[in-house]
Parts: sequence; structure tokens; C-alpha cells
Amino acid sequence: MPASHFAPQYRADGPVRAGIPEHGRIPRYYAVKTELLWLVESLGEGTALPSERELAERFSVSRVTLRQAVGELVLEGKLQRRQGSGTYVAPPKLVQPLSLVSYTEGMRRQGVDPARSVITVEHLPADEVLSRDLRIERGATVIHLERVLLADDERVGLESTYLPSARFPTLLEVFDPTTSLYACLTDRLGVVFAEAEERVETVLATPREALLIGTNPALPMLLLHRISYDDDGVPIERVRSLYRGDRFSFVARLRADV
Repeated sequence: MPASHFAPQYRADGPVRAGIPEHGRIPRYYAVKTELLWLVESLGEGTALPSERELAERFSVSRVTLRQAVGELVLEGKLQRRQGSGTYVAPPKLVQPLSLVSYTEGMRRQGVDPARSVITVEHLPADEVLSRDLRIERGATVIHLERVLLADDERVGLESTYLPSARFPTLLEVFDPTTSLYACLTDRLGVVFAEAEERVETVLATPREALLIGTNPALPMLLLHRISYDDDGVPIERVRSLYRGDRFSFVARLRADV
């Protein structure tokens, strides 16, 4: 497979020089991956890829090389494997804004139906980290909500939220945990979300998390830690949100300080 056949395709949203090393020697799997990307774009969402044998023959490579290329595209969310069915072109990633917008609102803006499956609703004593983050005494009671995030009935994430029980003594009486917590806090309890501190990192899901989300434990996940504050600077909640890396991307609008 000559390198000249895989000349770099220049795209504003693509990697510099299409990921080709400066020495110009292109790994065979990457050459196949490049061709697969163009094939994926031509096929369109939900279309099945040709068989492994057919693709290996088309690109004149071994099935091992082909599987490496396909595997990377699966991890990147460009392709989806369906057990016993084949490999298909994946839908576009969902985009969640890094702002004071709820998961529900973020999904609805994209025409996606958001929902939640409740795993845990409980009261817990605050440990040292929770007490520091929520500025409450160690051992004080917190409300813990753990919910699987759904987008058009597809499991895409897992969210754990902690709130001070003393501040929200009636929350569990007025809140339906299958709905938006943000909406309940603002509309029913009069809470004002003024700002938040958020940290994003990549992780692998634990076996339990992978089972709840219904994903491969080897799939990279996007982990968000958020502490939200009211207009007096008092913490409202601490949230740990785990999103499937193959289904989500995040966007933030930055503005220069004046």
C-alpha cells in the first residue's frame, strides 16, 4: 500500500498533516483508518460497514491491521459495534455546554429526549472531602442521588449529586428523581445558580459503572466534577458526572476578562 495513495487530506477540523509523522512513513493501520473515515462519511449514519473480509481485501491488508483501524474509530465514536450484527456508522456526538445549563436543557436544545433512570436515593454522612466542598460539618447529612443519564432511551452517562440535607429538608418530598434536579431547585425551591467550578478529565469506568451505563469497561469516559454556588457564594451541590467518550463532546464559550 504506497504512502502516496494516502496523501494528507487538509481539513480545518482535522489533525495537523492528518497525523502523518514528519519522516513520512505512515503506519499501515493508520492508512486504513484514513480511508475508512472517508468511507464512513460517504455511507452516512446507521449504515453497516462492509464485512471484515471485504474491507481487508479492498485495502490489501491483514484482518489484524483492519481490526486495529476499526477499533480506533469505535473508541473515537465514529463507528459502533452491535453484538451479533456488525459494525455501523455512529450518529454524531451529543454536545453538552460547559455552562450553568442542566443536562435536560442541553439535550433538548439538540432535539434529544433526556431522561434518567434512578439507581440510588439516600442520606449519607459527609466525609472530609464532601464537608470541605459543601462547607458543612463533617458527618452532617447529605442527600445523595445516583442516576443513569439517558438520551433518546440510550444510556450515555452516570451522575452522582450531593446536596446538604439541612439546606434542602423538603427536597425529596417535592422532587421526582427521574426529572431535572436543576429545574426543581430553581422553579420550586427558589435556588439561584450563580456560578460553578468544573473540572474535566478522562478515565476508564469501574466495572460497576460500565455495567450501569451499558458500555465496554475499556471505553474512555469523560468525567466532570462540578461544585455549584448561589449568588452569595455558598455551595449548592457537588456533582460527579461520567459520560461516554464515544457519545459526548463538550463545548465552552470563552470571554476575555475586562
